[in-house]
Amino acid sequence: MPNPVAIVTGAGSGLGRVIATALLADGWAVALAGRRAGPLAETAGGHPATALPVPTDVADPDSVAALFRAVVERWGRLDLLVNNAGGFGPAGTPDEIDVDAWRATVDTNLTGSFLCAREAFAVMRAQRPGGGRIINNGSISAHAPRPGSIAYTATKHAITGLTRSLSLDGRPFGIACGQLDIGNAATDMTAGIATGARQADGSVRPEPTFDPAHVADAVRYMAGLPLDANVQFLTVTATAMPFIGRG
Repeated sequence: MPNPVAIVTGAGSGLGRVIATALLADGWAVALAGRRAGPLAETAGGHPATALPVPTDVADPDSVAALFRAVVERWGRLDLLVNNAGGFGPAGTPDEIDVDAWRATVDTNLTGSFLCAREAFAVMRAQRPGGGRIINNGSISAHAPRPGSIAYTATKHAITGLTRSLSLDGRPFGIACGQLDIGNAATDMTAGIATGARQADGSVRPEPTFDPAHVADAVRYMAGLPLDANVQFLTVTATAMPFIGRG
């Protein structure tokens, strides 16, 4: 059988690199999307036949469309989209947030996920056999905010609405959509959390983190299900992080 085909956004570093590397190890053909060609090539490593680095700006509709065209031209179909690209955005109280920084966060975290899901939906709906799966990276900020994170938190709450709508609209076409909410995976993006993170009471305390390989394992599980089964929402956190409870 041919390799199943995936696209992972934000694949040049962090969780995207870990997820893409795990899928490649499992025999997937993986298109690696991200802004910078160099890090994408590093993620591709020794997989010339099954890794396709495609420099992509997920906030640009034309760039996203070119990514999906490249995948269909190379492999003829798409079985999985992992909407992982995103960033924390500006920090501060709402009155301190620059409007352009807010819009840039929405463009990447939310509109970028929509644009990729839109293209994936079109491919998955038309291909034969039809269907596929979309996994959105939500974050535990889709459940509860950190202080000073209004732009990031708003986009991650919106990702939950995107996930639910994709799940509903995808039913007639065999397109499943689930959301993975992650808390404190140890990546460059979250490096500061281990040394000191602002808490709800205003104090700054270090928080535990966990190996991002466990995030890749969660994606593997979600992606490995048949399309008549779906993990709708899955939360993976460091066990002792101050998320559940009163903080």
